[in-house]
Amino acid sequence: MAKSIMIQGTMSNVGKSLLAAGLCRVLKQDGYKVAPFKSQNMALNSYITEDGLEMGRAQVMQAEACNIKPSVWMNPILLKPTTDVGSQVIVNGQVRGNMKATDYFKYKKKLIPDIMNAYHELEKEYDIIVIEGAGSPAEINLKSEDIVNMGMAKLAKAPVVLAGDIDRGGVFAQLAGTLMLLEEEEKAMVKGIIINKFRGDKTILEPGLAMLRDLTGKKIAGVIPYVYLDIDDEDSLTERFEKKKDTGVIDIAVIKLPRISNFTDFNSLEHMEGVSLRYVLKASDLKEADMIILPGTKSTMEDLAWMRQNGLEAAVKQKAAKGTYIFGICGGYQMLGKSLKDPYQVEAAGSMEGMGLLPVETVFEEEKVRTRVSGNIGDMDKELALLSGIRIEGYEIHMGVTKAAEKSRGSFFSLISDKIEKEKKAGNSRELKTDGYVCDNVLGTYIHGIFDNEEFLEGIVKTLFKRKGLEFNQVKSVDLKAYKERQYDCLADTVRNNMDMEFIYGIIEEGL
Repeated sequence: MAKSIMIQGTMSNVGKSLLAAGLCRVLKQDGYKVAPFKSQNMALNSYITEDGLEMGRAQVMQAEACNIKPSVWMNPILLKPTTDVGSQVIVNGQVRGNMKATDYFKYKKKLIPDIMNAYHELEKEYDIIVIEGAGSPAEINLKSEDIVNMGMAKLAKAPVVLAGDIDRGGVFAQLAGTLMLLEEEEKAMVKGIIINKFRGDKTILEPGLAMLRDLTGKKIAGVIPYVYLDIDDEDSLTERFEKKKDTGVIDIAVIKLPRISNFTDFNSLEHMEGVSLRYVLKASDLKEADMIILPGTKSTMEDLAWMRQNGLEAAVKQKAAKGTYIFGICGGYQMLGKSLKDPYQVEAAGSMEGMGLLPVETVFEEEKVRTRVSGNIGDMDKELALLSGIRIEGYEIHMGVTKAAEKSRGSFFSLISDKIEKEKKAGNSRELKTDGYVCDNVLGTYIHGIFDNEEFLEGIVKTLFKRKGLEFNQVKSVDLKAYKERQYDCLADTVRNNMDMEFIYGIIEEGL
């Protein structure tokens, strides 16, 4: 059986995901076969595995830190919020249905066999499993049905390290208060404490650490400094949305939809020299952007209504009429069409007009499309000719089917095929299909990760440079894979140098 260790936190966004990723990287560097695990994730950022299954991005990021392929076993339950009181429930990578929070609360313990089956599958292959909790283990109103914090630690017999965020203030109260609200059996499972995101002189912190040790009886396993790393974020708590960046030679504005999903699609654009990427909430924020991106969303119709109400839709249409490039991905692509219809009440039910910038129509269907794809960009006209024929790959996650109206002006965006591992094993031939649509300066596609294709990324930026009469010759994109590896190594160095690794290895070996 694999050994295990669990990182829990005093609240959301204390840095659990990155601490777990850093620990994964250290253990991998030390020669262990290590895998991440989180029994239940709640996030709108998701990923499609090679076998066409959906999982949370946080465990994908942690798998990258381990240098292993992401597997749905690493995140057996994914909750994608559809409203403030309900979510789409995804189990073992497949949609189980939509549930209200109260109904899921009563139901979720029935998923323990699925959780443990996934965990045992990882145990067969790996030496150590680094488990991540969610939110706080001291949510006393939820503890009776817990399957992700202490409930998971008990199931996996995993020693727990509790992390608090000093950057937000009140870290001593966070840690002491959390432990105070745990049952005696649970307190005993917490082997150490981590103070995360520390800035300043550690000697000033020492008296507080001594008092915390005396008060809780727990070992201080580490004080981790605040580090600036560029690693995929888990959900909308990301600090990316708040970044203030000077406008570059090329200015790209992403509409920050209320239910924005898979915003990691745009991380690669941030690495392009001379390019600035901004997230905008109102029409005046668009300014003179060179390209406007409508991202993915969990609720296309409701987010389009939001754009319509606050004037963003009208502003985007005005920009499009003046020749600004408009690029829609997934839900953003659906919005750009002529109409949206929801006969099965998948989203908001009924129908509504789209923005009318592309001659396509979307019908929401009951079955979710989940697939990895590869192919080539279609034949592009005029300025976009640089993109013609470029090889691409990525993944699709959507409920809607989008088709072009007959005798429409424009053309498809790309010609692709499904790239599903189980189909390859079965020896089935894969038929080519069209994806997305292009009409002059408006582009739409269902492909997530499109900008992670280096040739396409450079092509679209070259096009924007050329439109402004500028040369692109001196501007090169970053080797994203190598860049990520350096970020993970930097994270591992931070963890190794500031965490008591002898203590960590000791509790992993001892277990519960």
